[in-house]
Amino acid sequence: MLSLPSSSSSSIFRHKYDVFLSFRGEDTRKNFTDHLYTALNRSGIITFRDDRKVEVGEGIAPELFKAIQESWCSLIILSETYVSSGWCLDELAEIVKQRNERGHKIFPIFYDVDPSDLRKQTGRVEEAFVKHGDKYKDHKDKTQRWRTTLSEVANLKGWHLNNRHESEFIGDIVKKISAKLCQTYSIVPDGRLIGIDSRLEELHSKIDIGEDDVRIIGICGMGGIGKTTLARVVYTQMSPHFEGKCFLADVREVSKKYGLVSLQKQLLSQVLLEEGFNLFNVHEGNATIRHRLSQKKVLVVIDDADNMQHLKCLVGSRDWFGLGSRIIITTRDEHLLQSYRVDVVYKNSTLDENEALRLFNLKAFNSDKVLENDFSELSKCVVEYANGLPLALEILGSFLCGRDATQWRSAIARLKKESNKEIHDRLLISFDGLEETEKNIFLDIVCFFIGEDKDFVLQILDGCEFFPDIGIDVLIKKSLLSINENNILGMHDLLQEMGRKIVKQKSIDEPGKRCRLWEEKDVYHVLTKNTATEAVEGMVIDIKRYKYELFVIELVF
Repeated sequence: MLSLPSSSSSSIFRHKYDVFLSFRGEDTRKNFTDHLYTALNRSGIITFRDDRKVEVGEGIAPELFKAIQESWCSLIILSETYVSSGWCLDELAEIVKQRNERGHKIFPIFYDVDPSDLRKQTGRVEEAFVKHGDKYKDHKDKTQRWRTTLSEVANLKGWHLNNRHESEFIGDIVKKISAKLCQTYSIVPDGRLIGIDSRLEELHSKIDIGEDDVRIIGICGMGGIGKTTLARVVYTQMSPHFEGKCFLADVREVSKKYGLVSLQKQLLSQVLLEEGFNLFNVHEGNATIRHRLSQKKVLVVIDDADNMQHLKCLVGSRDWFGLGSRIIITTRDEHLLQSYRVDVVYKNSTLDENEALRLFNLKAFNSDKVLENDFSELSKCVVEYANGLPLALEILGSFLCGRDATQWRSAIARLKKESNKEIHDRLLISFDGLEETEKNIFLDIVCFFIGEDKDFVLQILDGCEFFPDIGIDVLIKKSLLSINENNILGMHDLLQEMGRKIVKQKSIDEPGKRCRLWEEKDVYHVLTKNTATEAVEGMVIDIKRYKYELFVIELVF
């Protein structure tokens, strides 16, 4: 639920080509270069190759300069006679110039040549430069520039053929270029996602599609924090580089309504682009997925998984998928990922204050710029309430869009008394998935113990026979609770609001019929009016002027 624009990337230059191939035609045009060009294009990598068979003229043609400038990177195939060609060296000088001035990427391929010979410019390399010196004796600056650029490129990290099979060598190059390109794509149709860049960078490093292993990556965090959006962005970026792909959305809800077999069919149909899979139970589905996908490099997203059965029937084990496959699982439950032994877990975070304000303004005013008008302070009030949660910022921004300042003030005042239903319902999903004892622990912490020391809370809850050691760990793993470096319990403000609303809904008008009492006015009402019932399990009185707190747990009236 990370959302839209970032000024730093609003003017990203769109390259016409992904790759510019620089090569000596007589060395590699009809073999290595041709095979590499074909493999790159087959992988969806847009590649420029000069198809002229003969080098014409003293310098490279203007269209080649333009093609270099319009490419994201250059693959330079340094073959045996590459440096014998003034044409190739002019091309190389332009490539290095673009690297230094515009950040153009360079990836040298050492095709049966020793990089040290190129760096030191000895042997055949020196012989070639002697000939260039004779030919361009009146242009020594030209040959010196060639020498400098060749040394610079030879010092770069590249790929070495080293007597390997060319098909295998080319395959490795294509994988590495694919992985690097994935991190450059802009994929949001109606703008850019606010706060996405740093998160994508970290997630890309964990996914690492350039490696040949089968990797399972988990994305976890509280509801509404943007797990699905992040997974969707990565999926859209990376899917061109896989043989098959599938995004299984809302797995928790879909499996409840239609069963896991329907999701197994969807997985097979999307990856194999076939219809009509007749599966009668999950066991048949497991066997079919393993048999049909085990040799296929696939990208699969399992969105919003919440129990082990989802993973057993849709992910199975790593040998269900071909080498290079990547499986991404989004969930609110970190323990589910740990139990399934995923390779890496990425914990999504809330937006910082600046990102949150920009997202809210985008939804409320269709602009991510910070406003300086009557709505400026009102916007900050809403952003403070949402506390960086993208779900809340989007819902409240959209709700307030087009309304006047008076209506904004009324809506903000209402939020202090009554939470937004759409936000509440989305967060409630996590609470509803808890066991009864864990619900009680959650509600006690929400009402009484936010900001308290964990060990102190454990002592109290243990006296209630709530088995708090395991219960609190469950809440943490389900992204409902956090513990800071000082051992203090905390949670997102909207989760606390959701929990307290659950308690108040037990009895809207009479606090004496609620299970927990924490507000002084409610406690005062119950004690002075004698309205307490057997429903009351806990009460807290915070008398700050006397500098002490009284906790009464499991009251019996």
